[in-house]
Amino acid sequence: MKTISSRSYSEQSDYEHMLELLIEARLRTSDWHYAHVGELAFNYFMAAIHLKLEDHIRLWYDQENLVGFALLGEDPAIDWQILPDYEWSGIEEEVMAWAEERLEQLRKRDPQKWGEELVSGSRQDNNKRIEFLEKHGFTYRGDFSEVNMLRSLTNPIPAPKVPDGFMVREFLGLDEVAERAAIQHDVWQPWSVGDVYREQYEWFMKMPPYRHDLDIVTVTPDGVIAAYVNGWIDPVNKIGDIGPVGAQEKYRRQGLTRAALLECLQRMKNLGMDRACISTGFTNVPARELYQSIGFTIVNHYLDYSKPNSEQ
Repeated sequence: MKTISSRSYSEQSDYEHMLELLIEARLRTSDWHYAHVGELAFNYFMAAIHLKLEDHIRLWYDQENLVGFALLGEDPAIDWQILPDYEWSGIEEEVMAWAEERLEQLRKRDPQKWGEELVSGSRQDNNKRIEFLEKHGFTYRGDFSEVNMLRSLTNPIPAPKVPDGFMVREFLGLDEVAERAAIQHDVWQPWSVGDVYREQYEWFMKMPPYRHDLDIVTVTPDGVIAAYVNGWIDPVNKIGDIGPVGAQEKYRRQGLTRAALLECLQRMKNLGMDRACISTGFTNVPARELYQSIGFTIVNHYLDYSKPNSEQ
């Protein structure tokens, strides 16, 4: 019988083990049962700059081996990832009990910040996870869902095209980090994903699996960052992931984001990836059509569920 223990997040090596868990789990299952390491990286970054990690990440172990983890993020939202051999052995119940107990404490401390419904989700084909959420009082939020999209990198990737004077290139690093953080902020405010500043982006650049050569920007003739793409790779499973993606409002619908996407895809292919994934909101028709225009196809949906705050 497996003896499982759990503890709070403690140090950077815990995060590195979380990345390793996702790579191993995906290797043993499929592209859609587990998150990509790029998704974890950005969610971890958001938690690290806005929250106390030891209060918002819980780890489950079988002796010395990490077999599962959970992250209670802003909104508030709970997600968990558990190795295949340990799914539905009781860890999920512990995850939910921990999340609800922690959220109760947070709501007492700051009811305005944490008082909204608790959000979670599931791929549409993960029936056990959906049943588990419904059992714990979560209901489907209707249009609040994402489309998961995939593109083969063995197919031709068109060369990026931009207006005269514009350029697609990798982000220059510290030389333009303030501007890189500023466009992230401008594109995504008022959502917390936009609450990023220079010092935080400098830290982000040092965080695995961030790659400087996959942080792609399209710049204007006078050097202003108009659009950007963050790319991530899983070299074991040979799959890339793209996100977040953004463009300043005045530079949209000019092919600038498309150019950054194509450049990122070609670089992923050069690094040995054979496919790439991307996700967007189901109702975000412009983004969905853009991704489809460069070869992505919808292969799955991620459904959002929520549970009301019983104290409201």
